[in-house]
Amino acid sequence: MLNILYITLGTISLIIGIIGIFVPGLPTTVFLLGAAACYVKSSERLYNWLLEHRVLGKYIKHYRKHKAMPVKSKIIALVMMWTMISISALFFIKTPLISIIVVLAGIIGTIAIYLVKTYRPETITTIEPKPDWNPLGNHTKVKATYKITESK
Repeated sequence: MLNILYITLGTISLIIGIIGIFVPGLPTTVFLLGAAACYVKSSERLYNWLLEHRVLGKYIKHYRKHKAMPVKSKIIALVMMWTMISISALFFIKTPLISIIVVLAGIIGTIAIYLVKTYRPETITTIEPKPDWNPLGNHTKVKATYKITESK
């Protein structure tokens, strides 16, 4: 009986997560992580399917690997969320109390995104001498020239 409940909750979360890919302001990763959590407790087959899915699996794998959200994802999520909250609160919601509740939910969402660790790939820049390269051209002698490489 508990397995059916977890599968149902996981499937609802999965559907909302898929909708979140296309609807600005609706988070995707959170709902996909919820679906994965439900599936891991109820169905190994559904859990493996979700992780190996070519589109949906990348959200979960990235979060599992880094335990963080990329900066770009955080910025996009916050901009889209606050754009939709502002439009809704100013133009569509007629009751001031409901507008306040929507803004408070947005503040809670912002805090939640802020509390998630930020993923920043480490880039190391090294400078190595490269004697055959002259940035000033062949007619000028240069005592030292350098090749700049980046590695991750």
